[in-house]
Amino acid sequence: MTVLQSFPVPRKITNPYIVMLAGCLRTLPDVTVLNFSWRTALLGRYDVFHSHWPENLVDGHSPLKKFVRQIFTLALVARLTITRTPIVRTMHNVERPQGLSRRASLLLDLIDRETTLRIRLNTTTIIDSAAPSATIPHGHYRDWFARYPPSTVVPGQIGYTGLIRRYKGVETLVSAFRDTEGTGGGLSLRIGGNPSSPELAQTVSTLASGDDRISLTLNLLTDAELVEIVTSSELVVLPYRFMHNSGGVLAALSMGRPVLVPENAVNRALACEVGAGWVHCYAGELTARHLTDTLHELRTHPAPRPVDLQAREWNHTGTNHVDAYRQAIAILHDGH
Repeated sequence: MTVLQSFPVPRKITNPYIVMLAGCLRTLPDVTVLNFSWRTALLGRYDVFHSHWPENLVDGHSPLKKFVRQIFTLALVARLTITRTPIVRTMHNVERPQGLSRRASLLLDLIDRETTLRIRLNTTTIIDSAAPSATIPHGHYRDWFARYPPSTVVPGQIGYTGLIRRYKGVETLVSAFRDTEGTGGGLSLRIGGNPSSPELAQTVSTLASGDDRISLTLNLLTDAELVEIVTSSELVVLPYRFMHNSGGVLAALSMGRPVLVPENAVNRALACEVGAGWVHCYAGELTARHLTDTLHELRTHPAPRPVDLQAREWNHTGTNHVDAYRQAIAILHDGH
């Protein structure tokens, strides 16, 4: 079986998920994994096309590049349809990015209609009940980050790492932390990540200004820098305004750090899965009280170690993906 993944050869700094997925698939017998290029997609030989973020196919850094990619995407879907090559799609996000053009949206609609099987990363992802699907949990990051030595935990340090976007609520975290002033406990806040715009970077910097307990690293982190911030933090806080599938939560848990996250069905299920004391949830807007109460809970009722991530071992992830690919091929060719 030859599988074309929708991502190119990964760069030095990239999403670890796609590297680990391709790596575990390549260890399996009789499976060949191809990285994406337009030449391979349109002219190469493969049995399955695995789509991850289809919006990347129809976007570009200039109007001309965007138009060319959209023409190529249309040709790719035509090729897949004619050759009866199944599209398997991982539902990383439940909604499309905002600001897409009408032409891009129509092309994504076309990809959706031609998708044979969808992979969801958790059981709460809602898909058409009649559509073929498989649930394959997001694998952990233990092996990925194990190459970097962990730091000594700094008591009272709260950490945030990851891309800084409006929906991720970093501004709320800074404001809530500033409200802890005067509560004692030697609290500190470390934030590391690349803001999506200069305006957002300025907003975060302005909110943090004047509080020497807050340390900002507003750029793209190397893996070593990410490990240093996460492992030195007593608590990792991810105050997303919308959270569904979060690699940041799994990254922190993989490094043995407890997390504070919004309360929702996904996070409640994760809390039950990994064991008591690791995933702490808050309702409503993040406040200083949520931060101080969670730290108090961690100190009075420490989480048992290690965190349980058995359901997210990559050997299971790889074989489950191959099963999904075979199911998609059977659906398209055999009708079942």
